Amino acid sequence: MTENPVFPSPDEPEGTDERTAEVLPFPLKKTTDPAAPAEGEAKPGEWEAELPDTDDPEADGLSEGAPVDPPREAYPPSVAEWMEAKDKARLPVLPDWVKLPDQRTAVRKWAVRHYSAVVGYHAVRLPCIYTPKVLWYSPRGAWRWSAAIGRWVFDAEGKGLRLAAVANEDAAEYLKLSRQRNDRVRLRGIVATLAGFVGLAAALTVFVMAPSWLLLLAVATLTTTLGVVGAPADRPLIDLAKVTFRKRRLSSDIVIRAHEAAGLTPKDQSIAFPRPIGRDGDGWRVIVDLPYGKTFEDAVKAHARLASGMDIAPTQLFLDKDETSGRRVSYWIADRDPLAVPSGKTPLLGATRVDFWKPFPWGVDERGNPVMATMLWLSLLVGAVPRQGKTFSARTIALAAALDPYVRLYVFDGKASPDWRKFTKVAHRIAFGIVPKNGFDPVVHLLTSLRELKADVEGRYHRLSELPLHICPEGKLTPEISRNKKLNMPLTLFVIDEVQEYLQHPEHGKEILSLLVYLARVAPAVGVSVMTSTQKPDDKACPSELRDQHQARFALRVGAYQVSDTILGAGSYSEGLDASKLLKSHKGVGLLKGMSDDAGIVRTYLADGRDAERILTRAAALREAEGTLTGDAAGEAPAPEVSATILDDVAAVLAKGESKVWSETIVDRLAVLRPEVYGAWAELEAKPKAEALTAALKPFGIGTMQISRRIDGEQVNKRGIKRDDIAAVITERNKKRDAG
Repeated sequence: MTENPVFPSPDEPEGTDERTAEVLPFPLKKTTDPAAPAEGEAKPGEWEAELPDTDDPEADGLSEGAPVDPPREAYPPSVAEWMEAKDKARLPVLPDWVKLPDQRTAVRKWAVRHYSAVVGYHAVRLPCIYTPKVLWYSPRGAWRWSAAIGRWVFDAEGKGLRLAAVANEDAAEYLKLSRQRNDRVRLRGIVATLAGFVGLAAALTVFVMAPSWLLLLAVATLTTTLGVVGAPADRPLIDLAKVTFRKRRLSSDIVIRAHEAAGLTPKDQSIAFPRPIGRDGDGWRVIVDLPYGKTFEDAVKAHARLASGMDIAPTQLFLDKDETSGRRVSYWIADRDPLAVPSGKTPLLGATRVDFWKPFPWGVDERGNPVMATMLWLSLLVGAVPRQGKTFSARTIALAAALDPYVRLYVFDGKASPDWRKFTKVAHRIAFGIVPKNGFDPVVHLLTSLRELKADVEGRYHRLSELPLHICPEGKLTPEISRNKKLNMPLTLFVIDEVQEYLQHPEHGKEILSLLVYLARVAPAVGVSVMTSTQKPDDKACPSELRDQHQARFALRVGAYQVSDTILGAGSYSEGLDASKLLKSHKGVGLLKGMSDDAGIVRTYLADGRDAERILTRAAALREAEGTLTGDAAGEAPAPEVSATILDDVAAVLAKGESKVWSETIVDRLAVLRPEVYGAWAELEAKPKAEALTAALKPFGIGTMQISRRIDGEQVNKRGIKRDDIAAVITERNKKRDAG
């Protein structure tokens, strides 16, 4: 039995630290996890074997007295490193589809589907297409067969030699060839005559004595044979049940020729093959050592010329760097363009929930190996020309976040398309377009949400630093902290599609840019990730000060290599990363950089409108069950914005002689002083009312305290503030203002 660590089992008992999720039927083989796993842990995206929970040594595959290897940590560092290098160098004895039960099942299912389709294809065409063809071509086949026998009997193949002897007037040679022909014709004539009598006798015997089914079988076999012989070379008798792609048998001569054509082999030097050329999946694997002085970067620059030298399309040639040598290059030559093959439906369709703290399936690479994505501690920029799958690629990440009920979602779509509409089921804040409608301004809503999120990020840094060590030992966000509703610091994903529409807003564009730059730069460290996408990544529509804050970049097809460099970062083109080389048929395919140590190709999974709705309906039900449905999805209005003069406003409502005042009392007075700003606070219950004031004053370093008062003979304790704290902050602020 194997488990997928990306989606934990739903059978895990409540009270555990890890959230539960359904295991997906997804054969994982490879991941792109940016963080190396700790020793003893499985790599994210790989399958883990279920071990027996017993102390019996025989159950663990050990017998009493059997030698046990010491742990690798017991070896000296040099020996351990050498052993690890040797382990990595070993090739697997059996491929994954033989060793892993899930992959054996997948191969078996594929074989059943494939061969049943082939048999069905030909069975349908047998009576209506193949049989008429056989009957039509069989007379021609009989003529060809009889003509071939006649040429053989009368030695037609030697006619050219005899005519040459006549032309050369070589009588001796001619007489020799003539006697040879006569002997051959005599012998072959006897054989043909005997065969004719035997064949005729056998045919008459079958016709008279054989049962009907045997007679029909003999006639069908003879007719089919004659039909195959009589079929034209350009019109085969049997159609192909599957498309046969062009496959080239790769040899060392072809590879050497390609490097010579690409200018990678100086005079008197050639490439070397440290490993034989062989098949690798749906293609060929070739590892070469370039001549001394040539590097992997040189091979990348000659990519198109190498493909031409191998007589394949550039999209069939993939280069991988070898860490052991600067001149060693690994090529994978695909039988056909793998990027034009759809990656299929997203595995999220089969998941009841996702753990967003762990990598989740986002797509596959050019080899079909799963690519795992993570949004922890980073921001992501997605760029492409229209209609290349930019929105769908970004939406798959948001769908994964939606399936984790402890992830807070902000979704804003600048183009107001239907693609993001269903996120209203789960999004904490959401808006579409830039045009106000029915008294609702989506740009103002975005601005309010950004300010709200900035205040939350600032508060998180303070709260994390104040948590006790047994809860937050390193001052960093942990899964337990993010899922603690009292601490209110969930993982947050801020998605903004077509960001250029908001950045170019005449009134609020500059402030939106400033807030996005702040969040993309500062927020990921406390669990708030920003994902922006745009079809205009130029400095005017999406300034570099925002682009440069994104640690991860994803570029689908673009118009020019300069645009690809703008999205992926300066210098990406020299590294061989050029999204302008992608074709129109490569929808949903892009170059990913910064999410892991290695950059690579990702063919993102597809989740169309119906699939997205199914996933989001499940996510909404999950959040309702967990009690984490908040904000716009729960019908909660945004918290009122804090006035820039809140310190002065609080000081103004404090009566003379009051040293300590309850927070809810101050809120009521503020609502009377400035109802347009604080009126919404006054409508809240007592506790939320006090919490609103506490959150507003916390950035200024003003905390609350317990204040006791006697009312109607009873002692009442409530949270409140001290006049001296307000006065001290205002005094310090005024000093700085005067000094400035």
